[in-house]
Amino acid sequence: MFADLHLHSHYSDGTYTAAEVAEEARKHGLKAISLTDHDTVEGCESVGAECRSRGLEFITGVELTAEFDGDELHLLGYFVDTQSLELLGELAKYQLVRQNRVREMVARLNKMGIPLTADAVFALAKCRSPGRPHVGRALVQAGICSSLDQAFERFLKKHRPAWVPKFKMSAEAGIGIIHRAGGLAVMAHPGLNHCDGAIPGMVAAGLDGMECFHSKHTVDTAAYYLEVAVNHGLLVTGGSDCHGMNKGKPTMGQVRLPYAYIEKMYARMAEISNGAIIKPQVEQSA
Repeated sequence: MFADLHLHSHYSDGTYTAAEVAEEARKHGLKAISLTDHDTVEGCESVGAECRSRGLEFITGVELTAEFDGDELHLLGYFVDTQSLELLGELAKYQLVRQNRVREMVARLNKMGIPLTADAVFALAKCRSPGRPHVGRALVQAGICSSLDQAFERFLKKHRPAWVPKFKMSAEAGIGIIHRAGGLAVMAHPGLNHCDGAIPGMVAAGLDGMECFHSKHTVDTAAYYLEVAVNHGLLVTGGSDCHGMNKGKPTMGQVRLPYAYIEKMYARMAEISNGAIIKPQVEQSA
């Protein structure tokens, strides 16, 4: 039995619908998944319903962009209460940051003589949490770029002419937001962020886990972070970081987290909730 705890949908910068996320998970023989869209929990209800109808366990999730001592890192929040007013309020702030970032990227493109509008990007995105991939797709749709890769290479990558830095919360604040929403805070893909020096401080701030298994972690990288997680008493998670067709070939199925790690997450949640059972019920698939 396996799980994938890092998935994105069209509610942020992925391309899969709720049904497609759940159906792909079923096709890959997964037992449990989590939707971890950027700065939004908008898709959790619909993806959860699609999972239950297929006999899959669903864990609510979200991905936050944060920083620690100037280093950017990402936090994954699991089992968060998607109706938490504080969580929704904080996410709304960062959704506005994302929308304004899109406007600034488009303004920079316009200064280069490229006739793109922010409204065209928002119409394509159709979500509250737009990002650079949506700008890239709009450039392709307008015939300005031939592919998403070209759009990033010419305009949207860091230090390219239309790149705009994103305002980030502190890692400590992100951990607190996740905890107050009843969730577990996990450091995403540490092998990609190169900020191992932040780990002790984040553990001290209440970090619960580490994403040791990721589609861009090598076997050696995964083994290294497994040791780090054990040494710091952290939960171990993993996921493909699948964005559907947004970043080339879909990655769902490349990372198969053993279900034993999910059981440890349920056990931690039971400790937090004084023994209350939080394991989701699933319908039997036909």
